[in-house]
Amino acid sequence: MSDTRTSCIAFRNDRRIAEGVLRDIARDIKQAIGTDSPEGVLVFNVETSQPVEIDLRGSLDDVLARLPAAPQPAEPAPAEPARGPGRPKLGVVAREITLLPRHWDWLALQPGGASVALRRLIDEARKTHGSKDRMRQAQEAAYRFASVMAGNRTHYEDAMRALFAGNRTRFIELTDGWPTDIRDHARRLAAPALHDDSSGTTR
Repeated sequence: MSDTRTSCIAFRNDRRIAEGVLRDIARDIKQAIGTDSPEGVLVFNVETSQPVEIDLRGSLDDVLARLPAAPQPAEPAPAEPARGPGRPKLGVVAREITLLPRHWDWLALQPGGASVALRRLIDEARKTHGSKDRMRQAQEAAYRFASVMAGNRTHYEDAMRALFAGNRTRFIELTDGWPTDIRDHARRLAAPALHDDSSGTTR
C-alpha cells in the first residue's frame, strides 16, 4: 500500500475529482462523492500511474483510520566523534547482488575494488541513459493511465503508437476528442516522452 506521502490523482468516471497526498485526497474524494457509492472512483500514483487502493467505505474517519500511519520522523543519529585521516564514510547501503564468475573476475581487477567499480559504472550509466530512462518512464506512466481511462476512446491505439514514437503533434491531435480531464492528464504524463515532430528533435 502507498504511504501517506504518495502524490495521487483521483478520477470519478471521466472527471478528475482530487489530487494531492494520500490522506488529503481521501478527504477530497469523500467530500466529492458524499454519501454516494464510490463506484467509478479510481486513484493513481501521479508519477507512475500505478493504481492506489483506498477503502472508501464508511465515514471519513473510517477511511482515514484505514490508511497507513504517517511515517515517524527518524530520530537524529548520535553525534560521531570527529574522524581522523582516512577514508570518509560514504553512507553506502549493503545489499546482495548476483554476478557470473567472469564479472567478479573483471571487478576484482578494477581500481578500488568491486564496490567502487560498480558505483562508477552506475553513475556513468545514469548520466548516459538518464534522458532515455525519463522518456521510457513517461511512456510507461502515460500508457498505464490511458489503458485504464481511455482504452475504449476514439483513436486510443493510434495515440499510443504516437506516444511510443515520441510524436507530440500526432499525440495531441489524436487525444483531442478525449474527455478533458483524462486528455489533460494523459498529455501531462506523456510530455517528457514527446518531441515537436517525428524527427526526434526534443523540446
